[in-house]
Amino acid sequence: MTDQDSARRPKYQRIADELRTAIQSGDFAPGDRLPGENDLMTRYAVARMTARQALSVLRTEGLTEARKGAGVFVRAFRPLRRRGIPRLSGERWGSGRSVWSADMEDRDLVVDQIEVGETAAGARVAGALNLAPGAPVCVRSRRFVLDARPVLLSVSYLSAELVRGTPIAERDTGPGGTYARLAELGHRPVRFREEIRCRMPTAEESDRLALDFGTPVVLIGRTAFTGPGVAVELNEMTLDSSAYVLEYDFEA
Repeated sequence: MTDQDSARRPKYQRIADELRTAIQSGDFAPGDRLPGENDLMTRYAVARMTARQALSVLRTEGLTEARKGAGVFVRAFRPLRRRGIPRLSGERWGSGRSVWSADMEDRDLVVDQIEVGETAAGARVAGALNLAPGAPVCVRSRRFVLDARPVLLSVSYLSAELVRGTPIAERDTGPGGTYARLAELGHRPVRFREEIRCRMPTAEESDRLALDFGTPVVLIGRTAFTGPGVAVELNEMTLDSSAYVLEYDFEA
């Protein structure tokens, strides 16, 4: 970007650029307090709204967090590295580990807001699982909280006829989770397909994930298939985009 281009950018964006550079260079370390609105108004000779917009840009980018009554601080949260391929290895869930354990390292993960029940399959779910519209499906809804911060909403759909009366229809599916239980039922997943897109969150998603205003979400739809190619699970995930790095490592 040339100096002329930079000069044409709104003042609040230029202030945000300088603060971002200071954060990335280490002048402000994780946990440090940034200059407040009054400080920025004085330093840059701008109105309060301009200073507020500059700080809002950094919060939207996930670089900072506001603490009520204390100010705006550089976020100390480490992004979660979602390893898309090794996490789904049959060796992992087949040995009793959850697919999420590939991402956690030594961090504290809590699964809450667990709801398990049955409903009639809508067109999208029925199509993904090759069921008749209105067929009963088991729905498993969970929220994942990492280091006391909500990061992911997950909803799984499976044929109710297939999993009714098994641990899959319970809150706790046991070691290895849903895929290990499907394997025990003779429907071992051997192939997965993930589709990824991004959008702005709904009001409910913003509330459940405690998202800052303007933070988009990443949507991952994963379908699990058995050896004969039968789809046995559709898992729709909503990720806080500022909390994740999506990693895919595979051979050429």
